[in-house]
Amino acid sequence: MNHDQNQNLLALSLQDFFSAQMLKYAFLPFIISMIIMYILFFTLAGVGLDALTSLGSLDVQTSQTSIENGIPHTETLQAKLEGMAIIQFLMTHAITSWIATFLIFAIGGFVTLYISIIVAILVIGFLTPYVLKELHLRHYEDLEMLGYSNIFTALGSVLKWAFIMLLLFFLMIPLYFIPVVNIIAFNFPLYYFFHKVMTYDIATNMCTKEEDYIMKYKFGGELRFKTLLLYLISLIPFAIFFGAIFYVIYLGNTYFLRMRVIRKERLL
Repeated sequence: MNHDQNQNLLALSLQDFFSAQMLKYAFLPFIISMIIMYILFFTLAGVGLDALTSLGSLDVQTSQTSIENGIPHTETLQAKLEGMAIIQFLMTHAITSWIATFLIFAIGGFVTLYISIIVAILVIGFLTPYVLKELHLRHYEDLEMLGYSNIFTALGSVLKWAFIMLLLFFLMIPLYFIPVVNIIAFNFPLYYFFHKVMTYDIATNMCTKEEDYIMKYKFGGELRFKTLLLYLISLIPFAIFFGAIFYVIYLGNTYFLRMRVIRKERLL
C-alpha cells in the first residue's frame, strides 16, 4: 500500500470513527475499562497497604555525640517500628522519602499503563464484530464476511499468548538493566500480545482460516507496522481508552481492502 493509499485509508478511518454509530461504540470500552481499572486500583492498593503493614517490625538505632565541658557524651536511641510506623519512618527522611516516592510512581505508573492496554484490548474484542459489520455496510457490501473460530478457540488463543507474553517478560529480565535496550525489552512482550489479539479479532470475524494465512504471508509486514504504530500511540496515557474503536476501524479497513485483493486474485 503506497503513501497515497495510506493517507486515503487514514482519512476514511477517521471519517468512520467520527460517525454517530462509531462514537457510541467508542464510549463503551472507555467506560468499562475505567470501571475495571478503578476496581483494580483500589484492590491492588489495599493489597499493597496490607503487605506494608504486615512487614513485622524494624529495629532502628541512632546515636548522637555532644561535648559538654570538654567531655564527650554519646546518646543512643533504639526504636522498634511496626506496621505503619515503618512507612512514617521512611517518609520522614529526605533520601528514603524521595526513593520511595519515585519507586511508587514509576512502578505504579508503568504497571497501570500496561494493565490499561491489556484491559482495553480485551474489552474491545467484544465490540469488534459490531464495528466490522458497520464498516461492511458502509463500504464493503461486495465482500462476504465469512469468519472462523469460536469462543473456546479464542479463549485458548488469548491464554496461550498471555502465557508467552509473561514468559517473554521473564526471559528479558537481563535486558532491563541496559539503557535504551530496556525500552524495547519492556515493550516487546506486550506488543506481541497486542498484535496477536488485535489481528486475531479482526481476521476471525471476516475471513476464512486459509485467507487469514494468505493475509499474514502477503501482508504480514504491513500489519506489523500498523499494529506497532497503534501500540506506540497506546503508550500515551489513556489514549487507548479513547482510541480503541479507531484501532479496530483502521485495521478493519486494512483487512477489508486486502481481502478484496486476495479474493480477486483467487478468482483469476
